[in-house]
Amino acid sequence: MIQTEKPMLNGTINVDAELINDFRQQGHVLIKNILQADEVAHYRDVINKAVNRYNTETRAMQDRDTYGKAFLQIMNLWEVDDNVKEFTLAKRFAKIAADLLGVEHVRIYHDQALFKEAGGGFTPWHQDQYYWPLDTSKTVTMWMPLMDIDVELGMLTFASGSHLNGFAENIPISDESETSLQKHIREKNYPITRAETMQAGDATWHYGWTLHNAPGNSSEDTTREVMTIIYYADGAHVTEPQNKHQENDRHRWLGGLNAGDAAQSHLNPLAY
Repeated sequence: MIQTEKPMLNGTINVDAELINDFRQQGHVLIKNILQADEVAHYRDVINKAVNRYNTETRAMQDRDTYGKAFLQIMNLWEVDDNVKEFTLAKRFAKIAADLLGVEHVRIYHDQALFKEAGGGFTPWHQDQYYWPLDTSKTVTMWMPLMDIDVELGMLTFASGSHLNGFAENIPISDESETSLQKHIREKNYPITRAETMQAGDATWHYGWTLHNAPGNSSEDTTREVMTIIYYADGAHVTEPQNKHQENDRHRWLGGLNAGDAAQSHLNPLAY
């Protein structure tokens, strides 16, 4: 049998200036065909194997709270799996992040697999950066499906332009955030935007302050497989945690660095 070489993701992609402008105005953008079919096939297998190995959720769907029903969340797989590490630290992705943010270099905050099971619940409205004790708004999350998806499987949905007003409310992702932030979105009259379909290897990108949610997975037997990576501009510093979640993040994703320290722990390698 001929052994095929595993695909490396060091080749870079130039992002169209119009897409960069859309990202900065709307707070999110869809970029298509970041991965080719052979690359998707390889890394989908790699990530699925890691998810199966490190997933610790054993509760039946009906026994979970809203957050637990929203998805299986397995974080920082790059730390424990060298094959996933090649995906998470890929220069191709990091260069896109740097271009969108308009910076020379970006670091990894963390990765996370977000697998929404068949029958899984909705993901409440929230802001990712509520959790991050960082002194920069130049943060971005890549959200990449490893399979073709449509709205039925739980498509990421955005409140366009919401990033421009920064921090909205001091609420973690929950039923409370869904109710309160939905009211906030109506009051601010933010347009609600989402793709109807995405192909495996496409990705959406959104700022840390962009409000977003996702519907539940209404399929009967298909798990929505998504891998995400969070980036921030090199040169950022750690801030004093404003809630218990930021304090947890300071320890777990920033290596216990103190407020005022450069956000450059061993967990935050320079990706580009």
